[in-house]
Amino acid sequence: MQLEGTRQSLSYFYFTFASSCTFILYQLSAYNDYTELRNMKRRTIIGIVLGLLVAAALIAVIVVVVQNNNTSSQHDRNFCELLVIAHRGASGYVPEHTLAAYAVAATMGADYVEPDVVMTKDGHLIARHDNELGLTTDVSQRPEFASRLRTQSVDGNNVTGWFTEDFTLEEIKTLRAIERIPKIRPGNARMDYAFEVPTMEEIVNLVKGLEISLKRPIGIYPEIKHPTHFQRLGLPMERPLVNLLHLNGYHGPEAPIIIQSFEVSNLKILKEITDIRLIQLLAAPSTRQPFDQNLLGTGLTYSQMATAEGLREIASYAHAVGPDKLYILPREGNNTLGRLTTFVVDAHAVGLKVHPYTFRSENEFLPTEFQSDNSSADALGNAEGEIRAFLNAGIDGLFADQPDDAVRARSNLGYCQE
Repeated sequence: MQLEGTRQSLSYFYFTFASSCTFILYQLSAYNDYTELRNMKRRTIIGIVLGLLVAAALIAVIVVVVQNNNTSSQHDRNFCELLVIAHRGASGYVPEHTLAAYAVAATMGADYVEPDVVMTKDGHLIARHDNELGLTTDVSQRPEFASRLRTQSVDGNNVTGWFTEDFTLEEIKTLRAIERIPKIRPGNARMDYAFEVPTMEEIVNLVKGLEISLKRPIGIYPEIKHPTHFQRLGLPMERPLVNLLHLNGYHGPEAPIIIQSFEVSNLKILKEITDIRLIQLLAAPSTRQPFDQNLLGTGLTYSQMATAEGLREIASYAHAVGPDKLYILPREGNNTLGRLTTFVVDAHAVGLKVHPYTFRSENEFLPTEFQSDNSSADALGNAEGEIRAFLNAGIDGLFADQPDDAVRARSNLGYCQE
């Protein structure tokens, strides 16, 4: 409310200054011989006019800045100021990228659910972490699809498996989801074959239904996977995704939608076709290049993008940056957390929000100081300890496989308590 009042006051002053300048210029033009101004030097009059014009221009800039800051502050105004993004749904509890995983995440208090988006042969958007289906579905056990096994280059890497672009949606719907890392998440593996592969449209419908049931807003945080790969196949995902979101009422930077990509070119394309917010992901190791930049021969690496100058360029087209956690708190040789970098400060300096990935509660993924003494593969450690370290670093949100741990950690630090 105070900010809105300030904006209105500045607008009033701008109007007053501009009106005054216009009035003086009009009066000057009315004098043919300047007889009443003969005691005043011409340069003095011009100086007064120019001074008023400069003042009006400066106030106009202030108004614009305040208005922009006000718009920025309205992003996610219905959510906690520190966002919990359910990474592939509540993938620590239910096989990833299933409607069940997204629903569980929402009931745990996640602000956003995160589907990874790929495309079928007949142009339907579905949720899988990769276009290769073997790791997360039962396709390898389906004799009718045995002949589809092949090897191809995906983002410069040779991958062998079954690929979404070789299947129609009808065929995809016959597959069943399986747990990606069954040794670490044996509980999830017990749910193998229980869920099908969802479409993006089904995810939107689920989220809108959950908003009614849970009586709170829930956001969607889609990542476009392998964008250049699909563009080269004649199956670009940017326009179909935007069309689907727009048709479902998601418009403008205030909409609870943020679109992600590890590539650069497709985010700039998205910037031209929608005003939905965008996030630039940064992969590790930082010496890698976004695949599109590799093909373009720009030489741009993620480490260059993570510099103060690189972040300033990202801010020209993105709302936020999603770095691997190592960009903020790197690991030492003994797998303990290292010294805090300037990444968050540098990103905030150019107006970018910072949403690092991925927080997981199993010992396998935690820094040494937060691991439990239990040596079993699926043992859980002190996830809240690691999350707390990053919250203290000033991040604005985080991707978590166990969103309930992230919700608890932020609450214990005083964020968004009921």
